Amino acid sequence: MSKGVITITDAEFETEVLTSDRPVLVYFWASWCGPCQLMAPLINSAATQYSDRLKVVKIEIDPNPKTVKQYSVEGVPALRLIKGKELLESIEGVIGKEKLLQLLDTHLTSN
Repeated sequence: MSKGVITITDAEFETEVLTSDRPVLVYFWASWCGPCQLMAPLINSAATQYSDRLKVVKIEIDPNPKTVKQYSVEGVPALRLIKGKELLESIEGVIGKEKLLQLLDTHLTSN
C-alpha cells in the first residue's frame, strides 16, 4: 500500500483508478501551472494522512488528453474523487486544506 502520490498516465488510469479497491483522489495538474505547485503539498499531505482508506494519483493533463476529456477537466488544478467507476466529487481550482479534508471525510467515513 503506497503512502504517497502515484503518478499515472492515460494507459494506467483504468488499472490504477477504476479497478482500485479503495476510493481514488485523482489530481489533474500541469508543469506550467502555478496554482498546481501550490496544491502539490496539500495533495501529498492527503495521500499520507488518508493512506489507509484512499489512493491518491496525479496525472499531467498535456500528455494525457484521453482522461482529461473523459472527466471534463477544463482547468487545473482539478480533483476528481472516484470510487469504482463512480465519480463522487469534481472540483476545479485551488482549494484550501480545510475544504479538501472536509470533502474527503464526507466520502471516506460513509464507506
